[in-house]
Amino acid sequence: MIYKKRITDRILQDKLMAKGAVVIEGPKWCGKTTTALQFAKSVIRMDDPKNRDSFLQMSEMDPQFLLKGETPRLIDEWQTAPKLWDAARYEIDTRGKEGQFILTGSAVPCESEQITHSGTGRFTWLTMRTMSLYESGESTGEVSLQELFDQTEKIQGVNPLNIETLAFLICRGGWPHAVGMSEKPALEQAFDYYDAVVRNDINRVDHINKDPERVKRLMRSYARNQGGQVANTLLKKDMLENEDASLNEDTVSSYVEALKKIYIVEDMPAWNPNLRSKTAIRAADTRYFIDSSIGIAALGIGPGDLLQELNTMGLMFETMCVRDLRVYAEALGGELLHYRDRTGLECDTVIHLRNGSYGLAEIKLGGDRLIEEGVRNLMKLKDKIDTSKMKAPSFLMIVIGAGEYAYRRKDGVYIVPIGCLKD
Repeated sequence: MIYKKRITDRILQDKLMAKGAVVIEGPKWCGKTTTALQFAKSVIRMDDPKNRDSFLQMSEMDPQFLLKGETPRLIDEWQTAPKLWDAARYEIDTRGKEGQFILTGSAVPCESEQITHSGTGRFTWLTMRTMSLYESGESTGEVSLQELFDQTEKIQGVNPLNIETLAFLICRGGWPHAVGMSEKPALEQAFDYYDAVVRNDINRVDHINKDPERVKRLMRSYARNQGGQVANTLLKKDMLENEDASLNEDTVSSYVEALKKIYIVEDMPAWNPNLRSKTAIRAADTRYFIDSSIGIAALGIGPGDLLQELNTMGLMFETMCVRDLRVYAEALGGELLHYRDRTGLECDTVIHLRNGSYGLAEIKLGGDRLIEEGVRNLMKLKDKIDTSKMKAPSFLMIVIGAGEYAYRRKDGVYIVPIGCLKD
């Protein structure tokens, strides 16, 4: 199979030059091991059925032995042998060189009490997500996020995606195995993933069996609340609608934390800018799945259902765009935040870079009315920012699904189809 280049490739290359080991984290099936193999000069797979038992015994007796090999050495499923962590840290100190190891594993975290050193100064972390539309070849990449930060005067792009294709991509998700498949098997991948989470993966976080039906109800509630700042109390209420038994709020919180630890959900923190007025800013995180297809599977729907219910499609489209923007922002050394204040003024995404530069972006499925509404929100927020205490936004952008072209309006706002965007 031909390897599809990932934006993460460049980040991994840079991190290998900066630290002794890179730990690649992220959801199962997102391509962590495949990407690591493009850079590794030697590899040991700790879950190899033929050698697993002997590898585990060796990790207890002489973990340094397993670290011998040409570098960078990939240690796949390292978390099954936690002593390899401290052994790798020791080897990095002894060798005094960068780019020694790449550690990958399933989304299930390692037991931290079995590790005595944090890895600070020796290890660096990289989060991989499912494929963005640019990585999977469905975005033309004619509009660069970096160019928007550079405040380019003109952008051009032709959107290759119609509303039917968008519905399919939202439901298929960015799972590398699904990309390139015909429609029916491609759509099945997310449902298989969802089933694995409910049946097994969520229980492996803390080795406590969780009620599969409650996990399903929680994930359905999350799906219905994509892009919202919803408290656990409301998730609990939503889960109890069709259940007679009581449900402790701590239980709901533990389920949510388990989903976070295996990278099923990735909520977005709030942005706290300097404002001219003393407007109170809401600090609650915005709820998102790491990939829109998980929410689709939780609801048990498909592309045809989305086309019949455009409100739901809008929510799931936002989740897909958030995934892509996270991938593109991190390639620029940035992160994604959201804004909402007590007056109801909000901004779907604030793309914030380490140097303090930031762009404000609203996400709209399409339509002139929604675009104009998004522009008004961005302008209001821009006017509230105290530019004597912080930078003005580098750009204002409306990310759309339906719409033929990417262009810059006379008021300076960029209109960019998600099918034209890249990092």
